[in-house]
Amino acid sequence: MSGSVTPSVPELIRVFGRVGLLSFGGPAAQISLMHQELVERRPWLDEQTYLRALSLCMLLPGPEAMQLATYAGWRLRGVSGGLIAGSLFVLPGAIVIAVLVALYSAFGDLPLVQSAFIGVKATVIVIVLQALRNLSRKALTDKDHYVVAALSFLSIFLLNLPFPLIIFAAAFWGYATFRGLSKPYEPNQPSHLKPSLRTIAVWLPLWLGPLVALTISGHQLLSDLGWFFARLAVVTFGGAYAVLAYMTQTVVDQYHWISTDQMIDGLGLAETTPGPLILVTQFVAMLAGELSGGFGLALAAGAVALWATFVPCFLWIFLAAPYLDRLAARPRLSAALHSITAAVVGVILNLSVWFALNVLFESVPHISWGPLAIPTPQLSQMDFTALGLTILAGALIFRLKLGMGTVLALMSVAGLAAHTI
Repeated sequence: MSGSVTPSVPELIRVFGRVGLLSFGGPAAQISLMHQELVERRPWLDEQTYLRALSLCMLLPGPEAMQLATYAGWRLRGVSGGLIAGSLFVLPGAIVIAVLVALYSAFGDLPLVQSAFIGVKATVIVIVLQALRNLSRKALTDKDHYVVAALSFLSIFLLNLPFPLIIFAAAFWGYATFRGLSKPYEPNQPSHLKPSLRTIAVWLPLWLGPLVALTISGHQLLSDLGWFFARLAVVTFGGAYAVLAYMTQTVVDQYHWISTDQMIDGLGLAETTPGPLILVTQFVAMLAGELSGGFGLALAAGAVALWATFVPCFLWIFLAAPYLDRLAARPRLSAALHSITAAVVGVILNLSVWFALNVLFESVPHISWGPLAIPTPQLSQMDFTALGLTILAGALIFRLKLGMGTVLALMSVAGLAAHTI
């Protein structure tokens, strides 16, 4: 279960602690950083193992970079190594998010702070468009993938269909329409059935047991938060940007835990922290707790969100890691993944349109036509300050190619400047 070299526990803590503290910039930057630390600088993992592990993590629900760190730790030092690596990847960002929620709750309504957040919101539009561009280049490789992406967009944008339904439909379509040859099962491959059953027996109750206890205790908010983020953990294919649309559908429109503006602010703040972007779930939960019952409840809600979101990541990796080579050789699974990724392009397109409409217009009325809900923004409701800031953010990211942290800082200043002019 080890790589070329088995590191000591202190070495593992030091290296993955460094990865956790420096993991800014989203999954691509985080995966690149881990490659430098684990493959290039140290003989801990070889190139092929690292790439196969990355493919596995893309097949699984959840944040792929965090799960890649967990797999690397498991490969190097077993379950304890996986726990160390995965936890250190998440904890620095979780601590920063907790501090940011406290500051946001205390000062977020101040006019100057709101002005700064106009710049952040404009940047979020461009960030999501950048993610859409990068993913579509890799995902839309043939006509079928374009069709899946288009149907995915229309399903969520006009019909408001649930994100999980779209993902499972895409997976089924990709699996069922695969036209290549599947490799036959090789009976001499080792069986991992008993260890897998033990993994499920340990981690499934560990994950869901506290949520059952919250339900029995009758604490409605914490119970609802826990079960929602547990469901989210099962369908988070395609990264945080894909699942944000589903999250927004639920936390803003169904539960009314937070507002649309607060949701966009949360994504902007999550972009400034190390660790996986899906830590925006912690922001949502903590802000909902703060609004409902003060900062004590916010801390409890944040802990519930972290538990429900990230404990299943350990379950998926410890369950699937022994099957890495076998999974990598299954073309039908690969076809299902490609179809999911194409659907995610459509979902992220919906997200980018949703962000743009809510940032650039003061209100967005809808026209209902049968099952369709068609947004009809009016030019008279356009916020031209937000439009100008969005164009500026686009120039900084696409033309000058500045880093995400730099752009967010500059755009916050630009929002303040627009307020004073």
